[in-house]
Amino acid sequence: MGGRDSGSAPERVDATEGMPPAYNSPTMPLFALSKFGLTKVSQGKFTSEKELHHLIERSLEVVFNCQVVATEFSTGAQHAGRIDTLALSEDGNPVIIEYKVVESSDLINQSLFYLSWIHDHRGDFEMAAHKRLGPKVQVDWSAVRVICMAPNYRKYDLHAVKMMGANIELWTYRRFDNNTLFIEEVLKRTEDVPPAKEKVAKNPVMVAAGKKAAHTKSLGLQYSAEDIFGKAGPKLREVALAAHDFVRGLDEAIEAVPKKQYIAYKTTENIVCIDVNATRVALFLKLNPKKVKGPPGLSRDVSKIGHYGTGDLEIVVKSLEDLELAKPFIQQAYQAVGG
Repeated sequence: MGGRDSGSAPERVDATEGMPPAYNSPTMPLFALSKFGLTKVSQGKFTSEKELHHLIERSLEVVFNCQVVATEFSTGAQHAGRIDTLALSEDGNPVIIEYKVVESSDLINQSLFYLSWIHDHRGDFEMAAHKRLGPKVQVDWSAVRVICMAPNYRKYDLHAVKMMGANIELWTYRRFDNNTLFIEEVLKRTEDVPPAKEKVAKNPVMVAAGKKAAHTKSLGLQYSAEDIFGKAGPKLREVALAAHDFVRGLDEAIEAVPKKQYIAYKTTENIVCIDVNATRVALFLKLNPKKVKGPPGLSRDVSKIGHYGTGDLEIVVKSLEDLELAKPFIQQAYQAVGG
């Protein structure tokens, strides 16, 4: 899967120059540790897509912090498709997951097709969510996550996803013979990308998915950090921005995802959510408040108290000094989710 052409003509230019390289999961060997030293662990394979599918679904909350809504969900006779996994994220967003045990462009095309479908069938998804998770479940349509899982991706597929304005996540994996599974995100697509200057052949499925994403934005269902920070006065805004900078500075992989009432800071799952109003900045940390109490006078257990965002340990900060007391606990939450 290729680099530049190795022909003899020196003036020849690769038509794919400037595009991302094909991505292959790490080939560096894995070693098991023992008192005698290191033992190389061989790579294994999944016997079928269903084996991978069922393994991830059984541990969906651990891997992606999502709840299963439906397995092999039929899109009906007209669309004649079957979504591998429908799920609901911790922020209440619909999630589509598709699996492959071999490299395949069909994975991305299928996922984009289902992304277009779900925007036209919100009622079907909500009915399935209420049936599986209960009638009180609320669905946030400001974003729909699409997760693709495959052992490798071609550079053309990476380029296509980068050109899309949809929330596409590409994950790769390797299975090892010591019952270990390595999973890595190789591309996340969350913001619109300006169109390329050169002409690109338009895939109708991608065009349809892009239009759906644009329509969602036009309805005002996507939010910005300014929507949240704008609720505070100058002094509290400084505190909120300082908290934002600290969390983002923990790891370049941490993403800030604005919601209607809060901002979620996450890798594969939320680490902390920031809720701002005119009198305080509230941090909701993914920590067990029965084990971690937080700074005295600023913290409380909200596991049984309704609040915006996710996280059971609330720390309320009103000054930069309060934020300094909260920082060690933010760091601890980051480490707790696998940072």
